[in-house]
Amino acid sequence: MTDITLIQVALIIIVALFAGFESVLDEFQLHQPIITCTLIGLITGNLAEGLLLGGQLQLIALGWMNIGAAMAPDAALAGVVSGILVLVQGASMGEGIAVAIPLAIAGQVLTIFIRTVAVGLSHYADRKAEEGNINGVASANILALMLQGLRVAVPAGLILMVSAQTVTDALNAIPDIITGGLNVAGGMIVAVGYAMVINMMASKSSWPFFFMGFALAAVSELNLIAMGIIGLSIALVYISIAPQFNNNSGGGGNSVEAALDDILEDY
Repeated sequence: MTDITLIQVALIIIVALFAGFESVLDEFQLHQPIITCTLIGLITGNLAEGLLLGGQLQLIALGWMNIGAAMAPDAALAGVVSGILVLVQGASMGEGIAVAIPLAIAGQVLTIFIRTVAVGLSHYADRKAEEGNINGVASANILALMLQGLRVAVPAGLILMVSAQTVTDALNAIPDIITGGLNVAGGMIVAVGYAMVINMMASKSSWPFFFMGFALAAVSELNLIAMGIIGLSIALVYISIAPQFNNNSGGGGNSVEAALDDILEDY
């Protein structure tokens, strides 16, 4: 276990607080494990170990993203707590990585609870907006954001006061029926989230591209770069031949560059 000062404890809790903020803001990506673990490593004087741990956790968290109404596992809590266990409490790198997924599932439950509470704050903000009370609207937004920050900062502070074995034993004490049920429910919610997104985006002209994307994704020889190039090429071809981008009655029509300029003007 690494001996740390009160200043280092305060800095770690601040990192956890901002990681909670960023889990909903996504402005600077401070909630990503590679950032949180590196910062905790910098604070504790274990920069190389923090970067290595964060990099390995980031590979796990790359596929964690919110799809529609589906909440992804919480990368912020997983990165912060794993960083504390390894870089402060003295746990091994393997132990820190092993507890990351259960921690992410626990964080997922916490953020769903906080977002449910925030619904009441949204109604409060609506009432203040109708009254013309700008300060009331701002306070509701700040309070909701603080709740998300405390969702990560409070567990981080508690774990700083206990041993790594205590945290591991607590996670292992969760019955398999609960963890298994959460995993099954999480998988179903992701499927529902994808369906909601497709339902919002789907149109007669876009369905062929959905099917084409799923078919190409099944080709294992294609990596993400190849898929991106293919998708961009298909988009450019579509723009060059789509009727709405060709105002001339002749065979030429508008150029792809002009069509792209028209689309970008909307942004």
